[in-house]
Amino acid sequence: MKKEIEALVNQGEMLPLMEEFYTIQGEGYYKGTAAYFVRIGGCDVGCHWCDVKESWNANLHPPTAIDKIVTNAATYSDTIVVTGGEPLTWDMGPLTKGLKEKGLKVHIETSGAYKLSGDWDWICLSPKKLKLPTAEVCEKANELKIIIYNKSDFKFAEEQAERVGKDCILYMQPEWSKRDQVVPEIVDYVMANPKWKVSLQTHKYLNIP
Repeated sequence: MKKEIEALVNQGEMLPLMEEFYTIQGEGYYKGTAAYFVRIGGCDVGCHWCDVKESWNANLHPPTAIDKIVTNAATYSDTIVVTGGEPLTWDMGPLTKGLKEKGLKVHIETSGAYKLSGDWDWICLSPKKLKLPTAEVCEKANELKIIIYNKSDFKFAEEQAERVGKDCILYMQPEWSKRDQVVPEIVDYVMANPKWKVSLQTHKYLNIP
């Protein structure tokens, strides 16, 4: 990567863009909402069940000017979801500033493992055991989404619920490949602990991106 481009990426003026697409938000509080997704490359959290491992290596995804990302996003929707990879690997300030100037609602899906940057209308925190979220992201999260892969994840969920604010909405979501096994366990747990809600990857059931 040329030094000039690398400098712009480090400043958040360009970002390694993996893909961008208009679809229906399938998970969490805003499920069913039309949204424009911006997937940023780069992640070292390393979840073994990640369904977008191709996003991990930022060098595989072309540095793209945020002005172009903003223009594309504004064409499709007023709700923009920035996801990854791990978008907080990069400075999100310039991107969210550009999106906000267009009057757009800006959401992020993050593990919270890095310093919070950017101005967000909604923060979906999905923490991972390998690299825990920062206190700042926990405090500002609007929803906490814990992926349930095995029984130990219920304990992890409660530990993370202790770290978020009192108004944060709590979700448990089955890991897709284990859904038949863990959905009954999640249902029983949520019924016994109704502070939690069930989140499903409805876009996969509907067969949409």
